[in-house]
Amino acid sequence: MKTVAVRTERAEQRVGDPTFDDWVAARGPALLRLACTLTGDPREAEDVVQEALSRALPRWARISAVEDVDAYVRRMVVNAHTSRWRAWRRRVTPVAQVADTVAPDRAGPEPDDRRRIWLACRALPEIHRTAVVLRFYEQLEYAEIAALTGVREGSVRSRVSRGLAALRAELGELEEEDHDG
Repeated sequence: MKTVAVRTERAEQRVGDPTFDDWVAARGPALLRLACTLTGDPREAEDVVQEALSRALPRWARISAVEDVDAYVRRMVVNAHTSRWRAWRRRVTPVAQVADTVAPDRAGPEPDDRRRIWLACRALPEIHRTAVVLRFYEQLEYAEIAALTGVREGSVRSRVSRGLAALRAELGELEEEDHDG
């Protein structure tokens, strides 16, 4: 009986902890930007964030008590993205050449450089893209990325390095093509 009482006591929200709705209103846009950058598709990003938040809601009393709520839920978003990617990978057959399916920005066409960089990022393997996005878009340190993704810091550094090398190679090739044409 004592165990149940302790769990009930911990599950109650502490005074000063943000409510789930307040926290989502404040941090939801940042989570959506992260997911959009990870997935490359705004609709897919909404699904990833929805999945992560639907898992966070029933556990909110416990989650809101952790030291860094933002990092905890960011990890949930990364995990939800990884789970969806793995499920997609199991049901999709690879093709020889990927079709260009990037939709133009709603405000108008994107600048050429930005589009080329985005296409190069989308071509990266998921683990490299995730590491590069977390490092340079979210501006997280290697240790934070390691904690967020559940891999060693050395692996994160390797993934970022390989992702950047692939981006440089791809963008260098694109740069050469621009000068030739």
